[in-house]
Amino acid sequence: MLRILALAAFIWWGGGYLGWSRAMRACLLSVLFAAVLLLQLTLPEGHDLRTATGGSAKPWLILGGFGLLAAGYGWIISQLKTRAHAEGSPMSQPPSLFSDTELNRYARHIVLRELGGPGQKKLKQARVLVIGAGGLGAPALQYLAAAGVGTIGVIDDDEVENANLQRQVIHRDQDIGMPKVFSAEAAMQAQNPYVEVRPFHRRLTADIAADLFADFDLILDGTDNFETRYLVNETAVKLGKPLISGALSQWEGQLSLFHPKSGGPCYQCIFPEAPAEGLAPSCAQAGVIGPLPGVVGAMMAVEAIKALTAAGATLQGEMLIYDGLYGESRKIRLSPRQDCPVCGSNR
Repeated sequence: MLRILALAAFIWWGGGYLGWSRAMRACLLSVLFAAVLLLQLTLPEGHDLRTATGGSAKPWLILGGFGLLAAGYGWIISQLKTRAHAEGSPMSQPPSLFSDTELNRYARHIVLRELGGPGQKKLKQARVLVIGAGGLGAPALQYLAAAGVGTIGVIDDDEVENANLQRQVIHRDQDIGMPKVFSAEAAMQAQNPYVEVRPFHRRLTADIAADLFADFDLILDGTDNFETRYLVNETAVKLGKPLISGALSQWEGQLSLFHPKSGGPCYQCIFPEAPAEGLAPSCAQAGVIGPLPGVVGAMMAVEAIKALTAAGATLQGEMLIYDGLYGESRKIRLSPRQDCPVCGSNR
């Protein structure tokens, strides 16, 4: 049996060295395999030639099965590459948009009917801005980078602290004292070097918000104060950008997609005024279970992917509320307010 395997190795690698084509080497291996299998199935047990080639058909059948699996996997990858290039023709993209490594990396996306090659191309062309690299921003940034979103901006003026590491999993102990945007940038580029990360180490203010948002297709808000949330919402509405907003408290999280330009409410339609002092304590004051930001932040990334690729139904006009303590989730309907000072008809 070892002699047959050695001969097969010579045909494949030796033939490659001699310049034989891949198809020719595969054909020769198939002939060799068929000949050995025929000997095992036709010669009587104990025959010298049968003994010299393994003595039984079983190991050859198993080997053939593995060979078929390997060939099938190669064929599937080849089809995925063809599909990723061919299906994107309406978008007039060059065939070199994805490298072979990227096609393999995003193969689980490309085989999804709702995404496919065109959907993955939309992700690569997309530009998403994440406000805050903390509890919600950390998982959202990680999954957006892993998913292949082409350009990811992140703005935050904070630095990594020891108390962040219980839930802000994009940062590491060695990053304590580093600006969060640079810690997040390093983690995202280590995860996926094929995406462009744009860190903005500063606080989001009214004088820069419009110019900053104009460069992006979609905004994710993971901040923890109402002043910034209202500024993000007002700027997104003004520029017609979809906004995905998430929030956390203790064991519960919520998220929604706000986009008045396409008929939905804006954030201030639902939260017209900031709560009174003490009614909405921060995570530092009220506490938060560590994995909860990961759950909600990952949901925000899912909503972003759906919004960018037009897959499924987004949470526009709905709010998803997740209760981690009791393992429950529910959705409530949201409607625009005509008297909303940001997006209402009377503004």
